[in-house]
Amino acid sequence: MEQIIFYILSSVVVVATLFAITERHPVHAIVYLATSFCGLAVIFFLLLAPLAAVFEVIIYAGAIMVLFLFVIMMLDLGHPEKVTRPPFRDWWPALLLSLVIVVSCAVLAGSPVGGMPEVPLHIDIREFAASLFRNYGVAVEIISLQLLFALVGALYLGRRK
Repeated sequence: MEQIIFYILSSVVVVATLFAITERHPVHAIVYLATSFCGLAVIFFLLLAPLAAVFEVIIYAGAIMVLFLFVIMMLDLGHPEKVTRPPFRDWWPALLLSLVIVVSCAVLAGSPVGGMPEVPLHIDIREFAASLFRNYGVAVEIISLQLLFALVGALYLGRRK
């Protein structure tokens, strides 16, 4: 069952990412990218990496999306008062992909937990840091570099000429 959900979510992530790349409206592209990040978080959870899943949601779907929205607002790419509500044909791909992610999460929540490791009830900061940098050290460094690149890109886009 988990393998089927993995393949379904993988296709959702690929399709949402392609929509994010090819979308002309920047806010729609951000919605597709957030959908892709949430699907990727569920994939990380399926691969027994709950910490990476939480990082995916908090850092990427949260912080990076806010950064992208700030860049869009700074560039003044559109005027919201002139924009009309988009027709249904523009909403259905994001709604369909989001529905697939929600159904996958519901199926995972209802299935018996067989491969999940036991988590201690209490963990102190030293144990958390040691576990974080021992098991996910490379991922943490890559995420920090991506945040640095995003910050430099935002500063470059926001500077006055």
